[in-house]
Amino acid sequence: MDLRCTILWIISTIALTANAQRQLLMPQALRQGDTIAIVSPSSTPDTLTVEKGCQTLREWGYVPVVAPHALNNWHGFAGTADERAADMLWALRDSTVKAIICSRGGDGAVQVLERIPLSEFRTHPKWVMGFSDATALHSAEVAAGVMSIHCSMCDGIAMRGERDSVNAILQRLLQGELPSYHVSAHPLNQQGEAEGILVGGNMSVFCGLAGSEYDFLNRTDEGLILFFEDTGEQMSKVDRMLHLLAIRGILPRLKGIIVGHFSKYKSPDSGFTDMYDMLHEYLQHYDIPVCYDFPIGHHSGKNYPLVEGCRVRLEVGSEGTNVKSER
Repeated sequence: MDLRCTILWIISTIALTANAQRQLLMPQALRQGDTIAIVSPSSTPDTLTVEKGCQTLREWGYVPVVAPHALNNWHGFAGTADERAADMLWALRDSTVKAIICSRGGDGAVQVLERIPLSEFRTHPKWVMGFSDATALHSAEVAAGVMSIHCSMCDGIAMRGERDSVNAILQRLLQGELPSYHVSAHPLNQQGEAEGILVGGNMSVFCGLAGSEYDFLNRTDEGLILFFEDTGEQMSKVDRMLHLLAIRGILPRLKGIIVGHFSKYKSPDSGFTDMYDMLHEYLQHYDIPVCYDFPIGHHSGKNYPLVEGCRVRLEVGSEGTNVKSER
């Protein structure tokens, strides 16, 4: 690359970053008959699970299309990193694809990000749906200035059925109706009100992107409300991730926190035995609203869809917590 091309590339990169910081784009609402691509950026999914997910999308009135490598198996991943990245780029660039849903989580999405320039997400703003390891894609979307949807994937939407209340929220969201929630009060909640840009997901995944261009926590100047959950992580590791957020200066700048479900974790030989108690010990020192036990995460219950990058109002009071999405 010659000097002139290098200078133009630097200017375009700076311009893209500045534009992303100014405004977050909301992808267009879907219409009946629109195509939704099913991709597998992480681990290999079960074929039957994908088929059931496709059936649910058809029942909603959409046309599901499974990406070319979505059912591959390469050392536990759904294809090589190049194949998974190729599927994601196809889904982003194909004008007939109106939204993207991940088949499952697992591991490996960060390998895909290495092969997708951040500008691709901004150039092709589409709803990307999923949770768990898909948090890496949400982080990239928001870092690029595009909203995305933290929600259940193929197994979740298929298992819960067409008439399920959580599935109904996701359907309305795809049609352009932003969600608002009220959940019961938790004894550890810290009361207060705040407004900010909602980001979050799987804690170990987004902490693993710390400092990279794909890190949505780089947008701290806009005022963030952070939500997080995790599964299978020891309390000591969650403690380290929490302190990493503090050392980076993220925690002191947050407007509010929403704590989801933590499952299958191990407590240390001494100290706290409950994850929420451990988190509360540190979060109580921040003068911001904090909601515990919000229904998101790896569990058999509800996994409320949340719009990453959307401005929300968080109200934590004695009667419960309200999370209101705003345009």
